[in-house]
Amino acid sequence: MNLKDFTLRLTYSADAKPCTRSIDCTEIEKGYDDGVVSIKAECEGDRLRVVLNSVKKVRLEVAELIYDRYFETNEWFFANGFQSWTTSREYKRGDVQSGLNPICKLPVAKKFAGACGDYHFTQYGKNLYHSFTYTYLRNGDKVELLGSLNERTGYTVFYADMAENLLVAAKDVEGTVAEGEYELFDIMYAHGGYEEVFDVYFEAYPRKHTGRVKHFAGYTSWYNYYQNINEEIILRDLEGLKRAGDCANIFQIDDGYETKIGDWEIDSEKFPSGLLPIVEKIHAQGLKAGLWCAPFSAQFGAEIVKKHPDWLLRDDKGKLVIGGIAWGGFYSLDFENEEVRQYIRELFDRIFDEWGFDMVKLDFLYCEAIYPRNGKSRGRIMCEAMDFLRECCKDKIILGCGVPLGPAFGVVDACRIGCDAETSFKDKFYVGLTNQEVISTRNAMNNAIFRRHLNGRIMANDPDVFFLRNGGYKTAKYSDTQKKLLAKVNNMFGSVLFVSDNVAEYDDRQLAILTESYAPFEGKVTSAEYVGQDKIRICYVEDGVPRRLVFNTLSGDYVIK
Repeated sequence: MNLKDFTLRLTYSADAKPCTRSIDCTEIEKGYDDGVVSIKAECEGDRLRVVLNSVKKVRLEVAELIYDRYFETNEWFFANGFQSWTTSREYKRGDVQSGLNPICKLPVAKKFAGACGDYHFTQYGKNLYHSFTYTYLRNGDKVELLGSLNERTGYTVFYADMAENLLVAAKDVEGTVAEGEYELFDIMYAHGGYEEVFDVYFEAYPRKHTGRVKHFAGYTSWYNYYQNINEEIILRDLEGLKRAGDCANIFQIDDGYETKIGDWEIDSEKFPSGLLPIVEKIHAQGLKAGLWCAPFSAQFGAEIVKKHPDWLLRDDKGKLVIGGIAWGGFYSLDFENEEVRQYIRELFDRIFDEWGFDMVKLDFLYCEAIYPRNGKSRGRIMCEAMDFLRECCKDKIILGCGVPLGPAFGVVDACRIGCDAETSFKDKFYVGLTNQEVISTRNAMNNAIFRRHLNGRIMANDPDVFFLRNGGYKTAKYSDTQKKLLAKVNNMFGSVLFVSDNVAEYDDRQLAILTESYAPFEGKVTSAEYVGQDKIRICYVEDGVPRRLVFNTLSGDYVIK
């Protein structure tokens, strides 16, 4: 693929006058200048930079690099979803990349269900697929990768229009006000084998894997108790984790310790001794201590909402921005407000310095950049928000969740790369009626497999939990076969391996599966792909022996040969 052979489609407004241009690459080579903006393109080998220069303030609306591309019948396009939870997989002509279900396009439903996705600023359609930050085209074992090296001026969204045979790199510049030099695109191309092209991409990527997390195995409280945790439960399950011995190295307290999302005061009825004594016991057991937090969120009933309405994000019409449906609905805090920034800094000072935690799981981060504002694109806001969180956390460990991945690269140490696993293997009835971020074990496994290229290159992948318990506070509705499959997939493709079970209740067989699943996977995956609508085939080498794992995503039935 020749990155030089593009047409640039550009729409901007200057002095309130809209202007749309379709500029051939040859015009740019000669020195394109329309009196308001000039465009330069620098192409060195397999890297292309396109820079806009404006003599006055311009509001950017559309920026697209359009390439002619014939898509072969057996060619797959990889779609990297908008954020951690969004479906990410390979598609070929005739497949459907689903957007919001029509039910959720109704105004009220869209405000809640659509908030966590890209549904209000990207395109969905027949034989039309899109991918955030990077993508690849695969035909057999031959792979062509396109990747952005700069998301700070806006998300880069790659489209494969298989109906029109067009490949498009679109920059989400909505809301951007530019004056002077503004980099529209910095993209690169690589071709070769699957592993080879990702080695090349992340070697070129300006930010690198922090290296602070190579392998985590342990416990998180959420998927057994949800918010119904207390001091007794946490200490009991901490004691139970002793049965895993040296295989475990982390214990995380999830949502439920606080009075309200956004207030972040410890609930004294649930945790009368506070969190510090618990953290000391975690450390005494030789484990790192982790804590869940959603720093940009404030649920509707929180005190912070009542006392500081000026801290909340509002849209262009002055209405409060709804971040999502969790906790009965929540608002987004405006991190660009200096009082909010100080509030969040003080929160992290308490978590690390007063309570003694080593790691934070930061969730629902996408809500900070739902809408562009202050002359900035969504991508720029998200990048700056992630930089702010790293500044707050200093050199402590960040596990990202609910975050667009490009802005998280090189900032978080580990990251969820799929949606939440469900406490039943079978999808709930509403999964097909909502969005691509909804809770689903099937989708969590899909993402673990198809985002495997990130693991160890730019972050440690967190595929979410697996379940081995029989009972518990929240019964896990899995057959033994389904439990083993999920544990196997997480072990093969993840570096953050959690259960939410009370390990003290395991029998010897369950404990053996746990310790085997906690151990780092020493094999090598050579390929993974859909073979039919509901079957995935994984080829790998383990102990020097080539193997194949084929499983049904609906039933959980599998064979290993």
